[in-house]
Amino acid sequence: MTDTIETTATVSEAPAANGAVLFVPLNRLKKSPRNARKTAHSEAHIEALAASIAAKGMLQNLVVEPETNAEGEPTGFYFVTIGEGRRLAQMLRVKRKQIKKTESLRCVLDTENDAAEISLDENVTREAMHPADQFERFRELAENRGWGAEEIAARFGVSAHVVRQRLRLGAVSPKLMQVYRDGGLSLDQLMAFAITEDHDRQEQVFDNLSYNREPWIIRRDLTKANVEASDRRARFIGADAYAEAGGTIIRDLFTEDRGGYFEDAALLDRLVIAKLEGIAAEVQAVEGWKWTSVHIDYPHAHGMRRSYPHPVELSEEDAAAYDAAQEELERLSAEWQDADVDRPAEVDQRFAELEAEIKRIDAKRHAYDADEIARGGVFVILNHDGTARMERGFIRAEDEAPEPEEAVSANHEVDGATVTEDGEIVGDVGNGEDEGTEPQAEDEDAGDAGKPLSDLLIRDLTAHRTLGLRLALGEQPDMALVAVVYALAAQTFYRGGEASCLEIRLTSAYLASHADGIEDTPAAKALADRHAGWASDMPSDVADLWAFVVGLDHASLMALLAHCASLTVNAVRVPWEQKPNTRGTAEKLASAVALDMTTHWTPTEKTYLGRVTKAHILAAVREAVSDEAAERIAGLRKTEMAQAAEQLLAGTGWLPSVLRTARPAWLETDAYLQAAE
Repeated sequence: MTDTIETTATVSEAPAANGAVLFVPLNRLKKSPRNARKTAHSEAHIEALAASIAAKGMLQNLVVEPETNAEGEPTGFYFVTIGEGRRLAQMLRVKRKQIKKTESLRCVLDTENDAAEISLDENVTREAMHPADQFERFRELAENRGWGAEEIAARFGVSAHVVRQRLRLGAVSPKLMQVYRDGGLSLDQLMAFAITEDHDRQEQVFDNLSYNREPWIIRRDLTKANVEASDRRARFIGADAYAEAGGTIIRDLFTEDRGGYFEDAALLDRLVIAKLEGIAAEVQAVEGWKWTSVHIDYPHAHGMRRSYPHPVELSEEDAAAYDAAQEELERLSAEWQDADVDRPAEVDQRFAELEAEIKRIDAKRHAYDADEIARGGVFVILNHDGTARMERGFIRAEDEAPEPEEAVSANHEVDGATVTEDGEIVGDVGNGEDEGTEPQAEDEDAGDAGKPLSDLLIRDLTAHRTLGLRLALGEQPDMALVAVVYALAAQTFYRGGEASCLEIRLTSAYLASHADGIEDTPAAKALADRHAGWASDMPSDVADLWAFVVGLDHASLMALLAHCASLTVNAVRVPWEQKPNTRGTAEKLASAVALDMTTHWTPTEKTYLGRVTKAHILAAVREAVSDEAAERIAGLRKTEMAQAAEQLLAGTGWLPSVLRTARPAWLETDAYLQAAE
């Protein structure tokens, strides 16, 4: 195109010379049929141009050629050879009533060059600004002009979120920005670094990167010292309270960050402890416990005995209130069960009130003894779901009640001899008879009829009674079940364990000594809740346990047996114990109960992948995902490979062989398969 000459004209004047500047009404401009761009401009691009023109005016003129009719005469309209996007932007402004359709636009007339060529030239012989320059210029607008994201967005026709992203990118360390300009970082990698504005931290992570510079690795390293918003501590405190305390939340503007990252972990821990202490003080004031102790993690090594609440009768007032609430809830449920319309808000509120009242009164059905509260305490802990968890009823050793004294004197007589406090036997034993002999015949009619029988005779008689019990119990399976459950429950829920005449010993291995953190898992919490549920139903005195067990229906009896038996399971493999039969039984038991470990365990860097060889990691990925996926991570370092494998295995249900459950053989029998069909 030739240089613009110092000539202006209006469309009503005689035809202007090539290069003349014309002011043409918008409604006399048309799209050129020879425009090289056949793909339509995007709506976002036209929006951006309209916003720019509204804020800054037309910074570039349009290039036009006159439209002619069949006879070659001008029609008074002009084809836009260069600047079609700007014409459309102005048309958009007309539609929005920002300007009139007769608004005059500055144009340059070109009658010499081929319209198709210069249209192509306009789009080919130009180079877009490097994104790094764009990011930094946006940052300068915010810093030098004091404009916020919304104002910048309005002037450039983009969303405020896009502006915030560009401002964040513009805040990346100049050193890394130059690496990006030089091609040493991709845009995705630069966006990963933009998660924080700490230049020193960005450069430190960059310097420590290996050849694997995946964006997720960069983000992980930058936030390693931070706490994810999904963490139980962050959920317990909340973003608002953390921010009020002076904490900063890092937000990732380029990915779904689920609430960001809490930057100050130490501050978050202090806030958690303070909030737990407030809850503990309230619990102690309301319930009257001797002490409370606050912890973020459960203190497994506390070494204390624990008591549980026991069933109590409701007061007449509470019983009446419970019945009334239950009756009203049932009436409302029946009334609205088949309703064709949604329940009004006041009805929903009443449902909630009744359910809360029933729950409140139900909680009164179990209570701790006043003596246990006076001597015991409560652990107030942060639960795995971000809520406060109260573990009540722990008795310190120094607060234990003294054992009841024996109903004998310090020096008491046994079978004719005196036993001192130290256990020394003084005097004749058994009237001078050797052990295992009966008293002399001439003395059998002598003495007091109230004198206790000899130990030897008692042993003899009770041996016969034991034999009789064995024979009778073996003929009554239902009562044998009661006796076994009683023996197990006595050892499970009471101190001592000598309450049963059945010599069945319950042993429960302490799993926390084998797997760190296992007692904080959801599975451990479910087991603890089940145990606490049974414990709260048990009588406070073991002397009343027999009546409790005998009074259970068959289903409850079996459930209690199953719970007590489950606590004895020990399938832990340790190198110093060789128990092939035990191991085989554990496999059979797992199959019989259809154990599915995918509901309790997932392969992560911490639980498995970071603790095995690279060959094991690749084998897991190959088996669960594909050979191609394994090849993609084969060249990574061990730590990076474990982290990448964790993401690849997520949701696949893969388990190492030691955790897999074999299909029970009886499921493969013809009888079972026919029944299934």
